[in-house]
Amino acid sequence: MARPYASGPKQFVFVGGDGDSQQVSVGDPQEAYVAFSAFFHGRDSDTYTIEDKPAGQSLVLMPGQGVIARIEAAEQPRSEYLQVDRANRYLPSAMLFFENGYAGLDHFGQWFPDLADLDASPETRGATRAATVRTEAAAIKEVARIWADSGIVDPSNQYYVFFDSHDVDDDRAERAELFRLLDFLGIERVDAPAEAAEGEVWVRTDVRLDAEFERWS
Repeated sequence: MARPYASGPKQFVFVGGDGDSQQVSVGDPQEAYVAFSAFFHGRDSDTYTIEDKPAGQSLVLMPGQGVIARIEAAEQPRSEYLQVDRANRYLPSAMLFFENGYAGLDHFGQWFPDLADLDASPETRGATRAATVRTEAAAIKEVARIWADSGIVDPSNQYYVFFDSHDVDDDRAERAELFRLLDFLGIERVDAPAEAAEGEVWVRTDVRLDAEFERWS
């Protein structure tokens, strides 16, 4: 369950892979983000950990491995892992953690319960993720998550465009998942215009997607 940021000061501990650490007391998520951004850019480390000890939650950024981990030690202990394909994903994940803890990253990407899952090919990871989606409602939400990250509505309002301006080698795991989910929903892809980027995926607008996409716009 998402936990909105509580009013008043909140404490976090930042820990670098070099052993350096910093404890901060901040009044809001933006202040926490600014403090962590300075910590992140102020050193060259393979790992950066944000600890919210009162909540029993942590976020671990692992640029050396291209991985983000989120950890919930309280209530029902769990941890999940996300493969990162772009360096500019690390700090946005920290902001979501500051705003809403573990649950704040629910829609950030393809989370897996085992670090070894990330050793699979992007196409296998995408298919595995899609296989966990078993209802139409869940499939629509997951398609909306993928679209919201890099999608647009075509100016004609007839098509949804996924992976706008991306190359075909970008977002391979997300693309593989999307194809499975579109098949599950019975939504057909259409040929992209000749001027479209090679990695773009075009589908006709669908009333089932419209309402969910509006929430992500």
